[in-house]
Amino acid sequence: MKEILIFRTDRIGDLLLYLPLINCLKRNYPSSIISIVCSEKNYSYTRDLQLFNKAYLYPKSFIQKIILFIKLFSKKDLIKKIKRSNEIILNPLEVTVQSSGKIKKNVAINEVSIFRQSKQTAKLQISVDGKVRVKELVGDGALVATPAGSTAYNFSVGGRILNLESPRLAITPISPFRPRGWRGGIVSNKSKIIIKNLDKKKRPVSAVSDNTEIRNAHIIKISINTKIQFRLLYNKKSGLVERNIAEQFKF
Repeated sequence: MKEILIFRTDRIGDLLLYLPLINCLKRNYPSSIISIVCSEKNYSYTRDLQLFNKAYLYPKSFIQKIILFIKLFSKKDLIKKIKRSNEIILNPLEVTVQSSGKIKKNVAINEVSIFRQSKQTAKLQISVDGKVRVKELVGDGALVATPAGSTAYNFSVGGRILNLESPRLAITPISPFRPRGWRGGIVSNKSKIIIKNLDKKKRPVSAVSDNTEIRNAHIIKISINTKIQFRLLYNKKSGLVERNIAEQFKF
């Protein structure tokens, strides 16, 4: 007997579009147990439908999500998988943004991106460990990526992929106009990076730490915070490190 778990934590329309697939599953696996984890908006509908054996409300609290996860998966199997897993420790980027006289701090696991806010290109100056490396970068912006984030947005804008164990950070321009041929640089993860907006009145920029945006950024200071550690567990069969390396050889 198969047990099928479906996640639809979005809106009602998305759930309705998913119903033909659920009907197909019931026809092909008539003896299966089909459960669904859904948003608060969809919860009442899924309980009334005859398609699901069980319906679980997707909680808002992070702790409640962990409890739900343990309920859905056998505690015994979960502990076995944790013991068999590989571990990698990730240190996030810490970003300090000076914006209109205010100082705001945040962290990012993947990257810190600096974007132009207007139709005008951004004019940025990039310093590494107290030395100016790029006097004037004219373009859509720039980003600083960790090894974990180097395969994502950094790679899509032409940046280099870093191995997960690499003690490096990638600094990558976003659509550079000048210097036109600059593809970015790789620096030590102990480096202190400062990005300044050279024309904050006419060419405002935003500093985005993963999903958190701070607008009208004037000075952005970026460095690795070694005091914060994220322990990432992954299945040995999934080969997280191997996937990171394989991404570098895709054509």
